[in-house]
Amino acid sequence: MTPSTDDTGIDAIDRLLAADPRNVLALIRKADHFASTGDSRSASAFYLAALRAAPPAAQVPPDLLRELRRAQETCDRYAKDYKGYLRGRLAEQGFDPLRSSGRFARSLDIIFGERRIYLQEPRYYYFPELPNVQFYEREQFPWFDEVEAETDAIRAELLEVMRTPGAFSPYVTGHANRPRKDEQGMLDNPDWSAFFLWKNGEPVPANLERCPSVMRALRNAPLATVGNRSPSVLFSLLKPGTHIPPHNGLVNTRLICHLPLIVPGKCRLRVGNETREWVTGKAWAFDDSIDHEAWNDSDQTRVILLFDVWRPELTAAERTLVTQLFEAIDAYSGTKPDWEI
Repeated sequence: MTPSTDDTGIDAIDRLLAADPRNVLALIRKADHFASTGDSRSASAFYLAALRAAPPAAQVPPDLLRELRRAQETCDRYAKDYKGYLRGRLAEQGFDPLRSSGRFARSLDIIFGERRIYLQEPRYYYFPELPNVQFYEREQFPWFDEVEAETDAIRAELLEVMRTPGAFSPYVTGHANRPRKDEQGMLDNPDWSAFFLWKNGEPVPANLERCPSVMRALRNAPLATVGNRSPSVLFSLLKPGTHIPPHNGLVNTRLICHLPLIVPGKCRLRVGNETREWVTGKAWAFDDSIDHEAWNDSDQTRVILLFDVWRPELTAAERTLVTQLFEAIDAYSGTKPDWEI
């Protein structure tokens, strides 16, 4: 069958599609018909349907493969024209992606297929109806000013710690009472290591004594205090060339905060569909229940101060309930949990 725009040709195509809605060539011919009439949106819908219905390229005859490539090229051109038109129309009405709503700008990236949608998927406990925010706006954490003001003092203490052999240990470790998991190559791997000042809700007195500036910096931070579990406060070290694979945190009732201390460049964190580079002395907060990963692509070590705080959307009563829930879980098991930040 060859492309046709007359009613007879379309009738035949429609009969083919009524008998077999996944007939790839018929879908392409239907798309060609709409393209010939200037209806690019309908044409795009049928080209895309043909591409989805097609078998793997290795199983497609050469003639049909050429048709599929043409369909893809046409869809790409339509998408580019559509995006250009919408962005141009919005710009005429005053929209500026650098100065207007950042959330709206990101929604355009999603509608144009330039960003994926990532949702909260904690591995252990999900608290419903919390906003799906990847990186939080700094203005929501006025106490970040106090944290950042201590950057130089904390960094000096960190450098002293780093001079002590064996001060850092692998961040991801196995537990005797749980099956060993590969953890994507991170298990017992010193490339990602930690020096804990608080671990699983308990202070590490000897380490705190060495780093008094840290808790002074965090004196007004709403640390997520849950017995046997949080807060954890630590120096997180990433060796040169290390990649922390994509993963999700355990709960969505907290946020993870970073204060970068040693950042050689080429070091970044992706949370959901947004990637940022660490900047020394500039704190941020993110939701680690959303898929995230990190890289140190430099030839030097990267170190940050890492700690967890309550999500600002949780009321005081809800924070108490969450704490009581985990206390009940621990009482039922009769053992301290193997927790991780």
